[in-house]
Amino acid sequence: MHRLLRRGLDRGYIEVTEETRSPRGKLRIDIMTKQQTMLRGFAVCDLDELTPDVLHNQVLKASLLSLANCADVEIRLRHDLMTSARRMGGVSPIRLSSDLFHRVQLSRNTSQYAFLMRVCELVFHALLPDDKGGGSKFQSILEDETRMSAVFEDFLRNFYRSELAGYSAASEIMPWLAEAEDEADLAFLPIMKTDITLRSGERTIVADAKYYKEVLAGGRYDPKVRSAHLYQLSTYLAHTHAKEPGRCVSGLLVYPTSGQSLRLNYHLLGMPVTVATVDLRSEWPEIHAELIQLIDPDAALIANANERSA
Repeated sequence: MHRLLRRGLDRGYIEVTEETRSPRGKLRIDIMTKQQTMLRGFAVCDLDELTPDVLHNQVLKASLLSLANCADVEIRLRHDLMTSARRMGGVSPIRLSSDLFHRVQLSRNTSQYAFLMRVCELVFHALLPDDKGGGSKFQSILEDETRMSAVFEDFLRNFYRSELAGYSAASEIMPWLAEAEDEADLAFLPIMKTDITLRSGERTIVADAKYYKEVLAGGRYDPKVRSAHLYQLSTYLAHTHAKEPGRCVSGLLVYPTSGQSLRLNYHLLGMPVTVATVDLRSEWPEIHAELIQLIDPDAALIANANERSA
């Protein structure tokens, strides 16, 4: 917000209707006749006005105010949030709803708002009204495995796209290697979509990102890798290998962890598979190195050597 306010808020043209002594824009004869504004010396005009009161600024200001009224936010941050909201002069307060985020239209010139809008949407879904009705509180978002699974998956995909040199990273839809007597039956097969597919010149790595409070099934006395996750990854690997017989294909199951470190290495269907955890409580350089090492151990070793020599 500080960077955005230093650069200046985006402005857009919106149509307004106003009474004025100096006509401009489109005259509204219907309103002037009905309200007899000419007797008071006023004309009524429709005109386009350049203003910061556009939807993405309204969403941003409403989100700032919601967080500033949240008891779970530190007092210092609540003060900063309220100060930023007050600096958004000319932006109307609105009531947030989930459909507003889909109505926000950003262009290349307003790309700096994209990340902020994602944060605002995350905050909107994470806040609940408090018991008194005058403020809000955070729901325990880390306990929501469905939502956090999507966040973790997006984080890993964007991390590898940005930080792993020589590789592309994307989610891919794979067609089933299936046949049917009636081709219409094929339409009933579920979509097979990878979380992350990493590709370099010679390698293809199919990675599944899973968010579970308990990484292993079976409890403390009989811990096992979750079978459904291995079945899913094995299916992806079999189809990838059949489509790309000349490439080195491998698989990765990765989980966030709050302490338990896991590195399991197998060969399934003749392809290497790693089941690993990443400790997201660590400092960022450690997280960065750990994620790189899962894909390219040599690159991680070189980076660590360079860091030690520096």
